[in-house]
Formats: sequence, C-alpha cells, structure tokens
Amino acid sequence: MSALLRPALSTDAGAVGAILSEFIDTTDWMPRVHTRAQDLAHAAMLIERGWVTVADAGHVVGFIARDGAEIHALYITGPSRGRGVGARLLDDAQARADRLGLWTFAANDGAQRFYERAGFRPAGGTQGDNDEGLPDIRYLWERPAP
Repeated sequence: MSALLRPALSTDAGAVGAILSEFIDTTDWMPRVHTRAQDLAHAAMLIERGWVTVADAGHVVGFIARDGAEIHALYITGPSRGRGVGARLLDDAQARADRLGLWTFAANDGAQRFYERAGFRPAGGTQGDNDEGLPDIRYLWERPAP
C-alpha cells in the first residue's frame, strides 16, 4: 500500500482517535477503559505535542506517536494491517533515532513478532501496571554499530 508519511495535523485527531477506538473495539482481550471521546481527546493531545506521524493513503490509515526515543503508540486500521504501513512508520522512526523503546501488551503476539522482526528485544515487563491492568512487555531497539 502506498501511503505518504507526514506530520499529523490537528484535523487528523478524529481519524487517529478512530483508529485507537477500532483497535479496542475489535480486540477481544482489550478492555475498554476510556470512552471514544476520551480516545479522540488523547489523539488530539498526542498531535498537539507534535509526536504523531500519520500514514496517509487519501485518508489516515495508521499512525505512530513518538516522543524522542519513546514510542507511545503505533496503530494501523484493520483493512491496512499486513500491508507494510506499520513497517514504514517504524522504519521512519528508526531512521530518526539511535535507540527506541516502547511497551506492548503481553497478549498482543502479533505486535511482539512485528517488533522483534524490526530488531527490538524484550527488556522486562509488568503484570499490569497500565490503565488497562494487562501484563505488558518493554521492548528496546538500538541502531547496530557500523
């Protein structure tokens, strides 16, 4: 899928919030702890901070929220998953940093495989020290030495 990567605009908050909500609504193990309006407000806050890059294929099909070396979110719309959009967003983040860290849920096997293919390695975790109360895994990546 050909998608342009660009900084998110304030007008993208609805699409970014909808992508968050879609993931929660379609993932059996993910509890809904925030309203859809709160998902939208969270998306708007991430964009306002300048952390969000979107993949735009005529409409927003995915996004990454990164603050320096910390990835706070990486989500792709259901129909666009498995088409390289997430890899492009992550590749872009890796090209802009020497090291990156993120958290993913222990139940999210697909995300774990995705990050490990990109060179991330597990570096600890919690038994649910997050809003959702779900076990999670810390992943770290460092640019290989030349």
